[in-house]
Amino acid sequence: MAMRWCGAMARRVAAAAPSCTAAEAELCGRGDKRTKRGKIFKGSYGNARPKKKEKIARIKDKVEVPRSTPWPLPFKLI
Repeated sequence: MAMRWCGAMARRVAAAAPSCTAAEAELCGRGDKRTKRGKIFKGSYGNARPKKKEKIARIKDKVEVPRSTPWPLPFKLI
């Protein structure tokens, strides 16, 4: 199983080892649809890039306030 490299490190490994293909050294960022940047590039949504309502619900769950609390929160928790 190939290791997952991100950014400059992946470019260095790919340049140093010509036998290393792009599939083996997966690059993170725009081309990786599992990252936020990749989802913005593709125009999709998911766990890394939730839609606005889902994002607000996740923040409320994280700070442990009821989901019925109005947004923006009336007190500073974030």
